Amino acid sequence: MFFTYLRRELRRRRKAALVVASGLALGIALVIVVNSVSSGMNQAQDKVLQSLYGLGTDMTVTKAAEAPKSGEAGRPRFEFGAKDDGEEQSSDRVMVQGFQTLASSTVAKVAGQKGVADSVGGLSLQVMKVSGEFKRGQFKQDQSGGATRQGGPGGSGGQPQGQVEGGGASFDVNSYSVYGTDVAKQGLGPLTSSKVTKGRTFKTSEADAKVAVADTSYAKEKKLALGGTVKIKGVKYKLIGIATPDSGDAAANLYVPLKQAQTLAGAKNKITTVYVKATDSQQISAVKATIQKNISGTTVTTSADLADTVSGSLSTASDLAANVGKWLSVAVLVAAFLVAGLLTSSAVSRRVREFGTLKALGWKSGRVTRQVVGEAVVNGLVGGALGIAVGLAGAYAVTAISPTLTAELGSGAGGGARGGGMAMGGPGMRQSAGKTLDIALSAPVSATTITLAVGLAVAGGLIAGAFGGWRASRLRPADALRRVE
Repeated sequence: MFFTYLRRELRRRRKAALVVASGLALGIALVIVVNSVSSGMNQAQDKVLQSLYGLGTDMTVTKAAEAPKSGEAGRPRFEFGAKDDGEEQSSDRVMVQGFQTLASSTVAKVAGQKGVADSVGGLSLQVMKVSGEFKRGQFKQDQSGGATRQGGPGGSGGQPQGQVEGGGASFDVNSYSVYGTDVAKQGLGPLTSSKVTKGRTFKTSEADAKVAVADTSYAKEKKLALGGTVKIKGVKYKLIGIATPDSGDAAANLYVPLKQAQTLAGAKNKITTVYVKATDSQQISAVKATIQKNISGTTVTTSADLADTVSGSLSTASDLAANVGKWLSVAVLVAAFLVAGLLTSSAVSRRVREFGTLKALGWKSGRVTRQVVGEAVVNGLVGGALGIAVGLAGAYAVTAISPTLTAELGSGAGGGARGGGMAMGGPGMRQSAGKTLDIALSAPVSATTITLAVGLAVAGGLIAGAFGGWRASRLRPADALRRVE
């Protein structure tokens, strides 16, 4: 009897049911679109952050560099003695970049902290190479590329990369970054933000081998060929792979095994960065606090810290979706539920004679209420189906259009890196302020979003049914008689 009456009434009152369902559909569709766009923006932000510190990294542990002590030179200098005219000289300076070094044992200490799933160490280096013909006198080259001539007239200024002439000398200054990678754990850290598109990556047996992987842009600039060699501080490394960044700039120009990097820098058993993966992405703040408490003197930088440094249209749109979009969805839903409830209550008022007659025939108030609630729930489910269809269409439209958003990487990312160092303690001085990435926005719809939409449809039906049921429960048989008169 319940379903027979329900089917008859819904067919008889199709227009009223469609109005109620359409109101709910609008609110549910908006929720789907806002959730999908927010999810797409989160994915875009993750892509930006992965370009900085690598896939799977939740946080890094570093130690901020100390300021030079009083009386110490602020920048290292190169010295070249005079040789015969036309004879070429060269000198490399390998420097630990951006941070104080940590003992390699720090990796194990971090791994032993509660909430840490995995950790790996890396060593960030900057190489300054000066080469050319030096005549008469002695020249000194500092880290900024400037040169001064000792014992002769004149002088010259230089750039970090390029050719410098003057004072009877012509020389090139080349600066590039090198990152020491733990070949036993390549699934964590900056190298994971790039894909080896030519050749291969490191083998676990190459922990101390003279092999290297080059960033594709650097390899093209320096005309490095796969299978050839690249020289660092006089040591030749075989180029086994070319890596292409997934997004943005690479973490370093060259990657070598960690032990080789330590040898080049004279930093045995030292690292600059510990890359950390947490067991639970929802407990990252707690893991950060634990590491800072138990490993003193370190700086822990999380992906959330990095996200705060990302600006541009991606950040603005993300804030709008998270704040304005969320509250707009809530407001529309509340309005849709309220309208559905009022319309249902109004429909019940117009059916006073019908329900009064049913009560006169022996229907209890509870039975009448259940009938009204049943109709409202069906209206809610219809509205949910319409809302899901419209919401999916809206999300598909956003994905098809794929509007481009920009993300500008802030200079402060990285917790104390000097010289605009890479965020999360990574290696490349090239990752500096003002670097802008273009990200295509998508709007993926998850099963959770669909489940939420169905839940909202049922909730909307129940709320509307509550309004109508309350109105129906107050009807008396006499109401039908008054309506007839």
